[in-house]
Amino acid sequence: MNATAHHSESGGHGHHPQPGFLRKYVFSLDHKIIGIQFLLTTLVFFMVGGLLALAVRWQLAWPWQEMPVIGKMLFSDTGNVISPEFYTMLFTMHASVMIFFVVIPMLIGAFANFCIPLMIGAPDMAFPTLNMLSYWFFWPAFLIMGYSFTVEGGAAAAGWTAYPPLSTIETAAPGSLGGQTWWLVALIFVGISSMMGSVNYITTIIKMRAPGMHMFRMPMTVWAMFITALLQAFALPVLTAALAMQLLDRTLQTGFFNPAGLVVNNVTVATGGGQPILWQHLFWFYSHPAVYIMILPAMGIVSDVLSTFARKPLFGYRPMVYSVAGIAGLGFVVWGHHMFQSGMNPALGATFMVSTMMIALPSAIKTFNWLGTLWRGNLIFTSAMLFAVGFISVFAIGGLSGIFMAATPIDIYIHDTYFIVAHIHYVLMGGSAFGIFAGIYYWFPKMFGRTMNESWGKVHFFGTFVAMNCTFFPMHVLGAAGMPRRLADPYHYETFAHLKDLNIFITISALVLGGFQVIFALNFIFSIFGGEKADRNPWRSNTLEWVAPSPPPHGNFETTPIVYRGPYEYASPEVEEDYLPQNVPTPGAAPVPGAAI
Repeated sequence: MNATAHHSESGGHGHHPQPGFLRKYVFSLDHKIIGIQFLLTTLVFFMVGGLLALAVRWQLAWPWQEMPVIGKMLFSDTGNVISPEFYTMLFTMHASVMIFFVVIPMLIGAFANFCIPLMIGAPDMAFPTLNMLSYWFFWPAFLIMGYSFTVEGGAAAAGWTAYPPLSTIETAAPGSLGGQTWWLVALIFVGISSMMGSVNYITTIIKMRAPGMHMFRMPMTVWAMFITALLQAFALPVLTAALAMQLLDRTLQTGFFNPAGLVVNNVTVATGGGQPILWQHLFWFYSHPAVYIMILPAMGIVSDVLSTFARKPLFGYRPMVYSVAGIAGLGFVVWGHHMFQSGMNPALGATFMVSTMMIALPSAIKTFNWLGTLWRGNLIFTSAMLFAVGFISVFAIGGLSGIFMAATPIDIYIHDTYFIVAHIHYVLMGGSAFGIFAGIYYWFPKMFGRTMNESWGKVHFFGTFVAMNCTFFPMHVLGAAGMPRRLADPYHYETFAHLKDLNIFITISALVLGGFQVIFALNFIFSIFGGEKADRNPWRSNTLEWVAPSPPPHGNFETTPIVYRGPYEYASPEVEEDYLPQNVPTPGAAPVPGAAI
């Protein structure tokens, strides 16, 4: 469909009849409401995942001791003491919730839904009903995951990677569905939700850009969402197929992955002949690109925030776009670095090692371009800007630790140690979460028409930054000392007994980190109802979402915006102000008739 034709039919919000309450706020077809639904839902799941993490940390600091408050909520039937079996459920469900129910849906559910149409000048998503379904397919997944705690044998306990044959050993009685089976069903629902979103984002960006919105006039947030949606579209079917095969192994006793067959209560009830390593290939073919699915949108958000508050054009815009595309492309050919321990052919392992190291190059381009954007800028340290700058520092630490793991000889030693835990948390908690917080503080005025309290926002940043580093940086030391992940009581072994004090320090830091998220939650909730009212463009930004009212009405814009320039014209010599919005014509310039690529 031609972009100009679409906008002429539905550009102004006055053409849309006002929907009823259920259609407007519950089963909404409006991309902004759906984005806010994803945001609020994933923030709740973020709290759940955080509580699971604190329970894990309590066990590592004070093994087999009663846990107050959280323990009573999670496992009061065991005397507030974590059992070894329940510990494996805790770390499995913590990772599953944080990855599949928080980071991915928040970045490519909440922010992509809210921002893409506004930032490209479209009135809505290409497929509004599909967009609504993408949110409502998300809820059964979480309910099923929660239900798995109540079934016989308990929730999934094979780690978030669900490696066979551990994941195909059934603890429930024959004929009943154990927690691992429900885990697989839940992830299939998550995958369907994500695929619906990806199709929508790709179509919307290609077909519904405003007149004059060329591809290389799109903000980095949109570019990052677009490339992430392509990653999802190509990688997610592989994971979905693998989940279906493992589900069949567990329910119909097929033999895709389990060489011994189905085992129930240590008794083999069906022969197998499958290949456990096949699961690893299929799982990581999706799950390594998933690392970039969780970080590329944050990179786009940070790019826009940095340029806005540095009052400078984004340094190296086109190289930034190409680097995001390069990261996505290389992300498909490095999955084997998760499998160096699996008996891989050394020549193949060397290939994966070299390709993994190469992925540092486009990441370095982005990092240096962000620093170039900050260099000699007129920096305004809002809460969003602080989290964006914090993102650069912690992402650099996480990226540099990844270089160690890319080297096969080093990975053989640190594989499945706490060095890996430190790395992934620097990338996801320090990287993705900092990008998420930057995006929330930045677009909150557009979402709700009010601003969050900046003073409390800065308290939230500094507390989070310090506590996050105190929590996760010492884990590098634990990993270098050889402490394995997933052990409920590492001090049972004399080798790791001297690490207990460091683990206590990490746990206390994690509790402090959780406390600062309470400050964010209170600021978020109170600001929705009592925050200072925001005008259309409180940050004096150039991109199109700030042209719409705050919050935008159904249809987004009073009139279809026409785009005359790129998104980063700050400190332009053409105007007296230090910003020049994309929709403001340059004197003497003629309107651009279409949105050509």
